[in-house]
Amino acid sequence: MVLGSVAKSLATKGSRTQVSKVSSSVVVARASSSEAGWKTFGAVKNYKPGKFQIQTFNKISPVGLGNFNEDKYQVKKGEESTPGSEQAHAIMLRSYKIKEEEVHPAVRAIARCGAGTNNIPVARMTELGIPVFNTPGANANAVKELVLCGLLLGSRRVIDGINHMTDLGKQGLAKERVEKDKAMFGGRELKGKTLAVIGLGHIGAATARDAAALGMNITGYDPGLSINSALMLPRNISLEDSISAAIADADYISINIPYIKGEGGTHGIIGKDVISHFKSDAVLLNFARGEL
Repeated sequence: MVLGSVAKSLATKGSRTQVSKVSSSVVVARASSSEAGWKTFGAVKNYKPGKFQIQTFNKISPVGLGNFNEDKYQVKKGEESTPGSEQAHAIMLRSYKIKEEEVHPAVRAIARCGAGTNNIPVARMTELGIPVFNTPGANANAVKELVLCGLLLGSRRVIDGINHMTDLGKQGLAKERVEKDKAMFGGRELKGKTLAVIGLGHIGAATARDAAALGMNITGYDPGLSINSALMLPRNISLEDSISAAIADADYISINIPYIKGEGGTHGIIGKDVISHFKSDAVLLNFARGEL
């Protein structure tokens, strides 16, 4: 659980503050950042530690934030926080693209409330000794439902039908044309069609399972398939050894892989060479990242 991980990191990881005793009654702390300067806390015996400061750059569910005991943690929620406004000990975010200069030297942990971490400079945070946590699977069901919604929208021309009837309504012709014109948006059934699922993590495995329950044939590809995800897959899934093989006969293709920059990453992985293997009427569903 990411909240527990953040709390543990705050409680156990040493800060980047160097402390030296200069007399029996005074402790001077010198922060690693030149901006922080010097600060005198006074007699050690009278020192009372304050609350850990948690900064959020997006609105986080109050249910999750409720795990932070108010006696130990102070959370700046959503619109209360502005980049660089707090000397936070931990940062929580969703889609906000955080920059290094927004990470105060006091920060001891960063939590991404979602699966992907491409909006966080993970490599640089690693160099600074700041752990980055994510929450794979936390929103898997929500995304899976959107994929299933996309399957239905992509098969029945629902949006086209809505727009058509809206136009007829403005002309006062909706009632007399509804029966006649509905044949224009017949579409096709999902049952018996083939869905290729690229990436069989939490979201991909759940999508494959529920699409199979709708009567679809499932093919899949994931070179890093985990045991837990494999146990979620429908029994009749056909696992292929490449993306091209998985999508060759697919009527629908769902992309569910993380976006990873750099050499060996996934940037542009669905390129011309892959698209050339699509069926002419295949429907592509990308509820992952546009950069793929």
